[in-house]
Parts: sequence; structure tokens; C-alpha cells
Amino acid sequence: MYRVQRSSQQEAEMATATANRIDADLDAQSPAADLVRVYLNGIGKTALLSAADEVELAKRIEAGLYAQHLLDTRKRLGERRRAELAAVVREGSAARSHLLEANLRLVVSLAKRYTGRGMPLLDLIQEGNLGLIRAMEKFDYTKGFKFSTYATWWIRQAITRGMADQSRTIRLPVHLVEQVNKLARIKREMHQQLGREATDEELSEESGIPVEKIADLLEHSRDPVSLDMPVGSDEEAPLGDFIEDSEAMSAENAVISELLHTDIRYVLATLDEREQQVIRLRFGLDDGQPRTLDQIGKLFGLSRERVRQIEREVMVKLRHGDRADRLRSYAS
Repeated sequence: MYRVQRSSQQEAEMATATANRIDADLDAQSPAADLVRVYLNGIGKTALLSAADEVELAKRIEAGLYAQHLLDTRKRLGERRRAELAAVVREGSAARSHLLEANLRLVVSLAKRYTGRGMPLLDLIQEGNLGLIRAMEKFDYTKGFKFSTYATWWIRQAITRGMADQSRTIRLPVHLVEQVNKLARIKREMHQQLGREATDEELSEESGIPVEKIADLLEHSRDPVSLDMPVGSDEEAPLGDFIEDSEAMSAENAVISELLHTDIRYVLATLDEREQQVIRLRFGLDDGQPRTLDQIGKLFGLSRERVRQIEREVMVKLRHGDRADRLRSYAS
């Protein structure tokens, strides 16, 4: 007895209906739509299989693989035996193609559920087909499972992994993408149930994800937007032109900063060479890295106290006369 979730007739009807819905939804003017229609028309020509058909094809595939193994490892086979084995290999290859083609509509029906998440439908189908091939390689007909039921898991895994690798501008690890998708689904469901946005604590309780990770996962779920993206009714200006740089200096402050640096250079020029160097190093005027008294003392071969004395003398000079007048306005 085969463990099947749906009859072959039901699966056929569902796959055909899905293909028809996709065809109806396609934009008639889109070049990509034409490619999808050609693909759907092509895969619709192969009849779906019953459980018995799948077992028979799986047996032929297995026999073909074993025959190929014998041809590769047995060097003393006669010509007649080699011809017989080659025929079995061809039958196995044909059975493999038949099993694959009969389940392509299953891939389409599953891929359709992932549209609108950053990958075109044809790319989703391509990833799903890779999962279908992997399912054929791993399928064991002796377990009693229907192939389409078994293949569904592999197809879904291939699609979600493909999306994790290709659909995002910034690639995230697969396990992180799975968590992000899980949380996004739970968030949508809770919004429908509660009529409001769920709190981080509620999302944590429902998902089993630690509350301290919720904010990070929600942040990862947002797609980045290019600052060069055109916006406005005429799409003439890039988005970046409308976003304030919070770290940028205002024009007024930029002018004041430049005047301050000019006046500091003027004031320092009235000091002797060693006094200038001590003050520049002490306050990091050249590189933004203030030095300690000990560091400055080692550079000039002076004691810590002597450097402190020079600093004190310079500060006294800066508080009087024309020097003070130039710098006083910046302190207000």
C-alpha cells in the first residue's frame, strides 16, 4: 500500500490548474511571459504518472545505473553482454527523463507560491528543477512513498536555498533566511489575528525565537534601496538627493570651522617652534590624536614637568592680547 496524500488524478488537476492560472496571470506584452508560456505548453504534453508507473520507472532507472556500473568496472564482458547492458542503460536514461518530465508541473505549482519575493518565476522554476533532479537521485521506491510526495520537500528546499543565494542584494546565510521568512509569516498571521502589529515579545512567544533576536531578524527582512533610484513624477532626481546626511556639517558650521582653523594657524605662528609643536601634539591639531605629557617629553628629550610648564606658559600667552581677541568669539 502506497502512502499518498492525494490521488494522481487530484495531483494532475491541481498541477494543470496551477499552470493555467499562471498562464492567465501573465502580462501579454512581457517577453518573459512568452518564455513562461512556451515552457508551460511544453511540460503539459507529458501525462502524469500513477504510483505504479513511478515504481516501474524507478526500477528501470535503478537497473540502468547498475548496468552502467557493470560496463564501467567489468573489463572482460563479451560484445553481446555489453550490448545488452547498453540497452538497459538507455532504458534507464529514458525512464529518468520520463519521470522528470512528468513532474515538471509539480515544480511550477510549488514555484508559483514563491513569486514576488525577489526572483522571477522562471528562475524559481529552474531552482525547483534542480531539487527535482536531486529527489530522483535520492528516491527509494521500496519505502512506499509516492515520488511526487517525496520530491515536494526537495523542490521546496532547492527553491528557498536559491532565493537565499540570489534574491537579496546582500546575501544572508540560508539558516538566517529561513528564520527571517518564518518570522515574517508569523508576523503577517498575528497582524490578521490581532488587528495590529505584534510586539517583539509576542512574536518571540509565538515563534520560539529569543526576543533579543527579533529586532535583528526584522531588520534583515527589509530589502535595501539604491540611493540612485529615480523618484518623483518625472523620475529625474535620485532618491539620495532627498535623504539628509545626519553626519554632514552644515554650510554655516563648515565656514566657521575653516575660519577657526585659519585663526589657530595664525595664533600658533606667533609662538616659537618648540611651543608650536608642543601645543599641536598636546591637542592633536594635526592628526586628531592628542599626546600625553610623557609622550611629548620623550619626543623632545624633556621631562614630563617641563612639557607641562611649556603648555602652561603658552596658554597664558593665548589668553591675552591679539591672540585672545582672535579666538574669543569661537568660545561663545
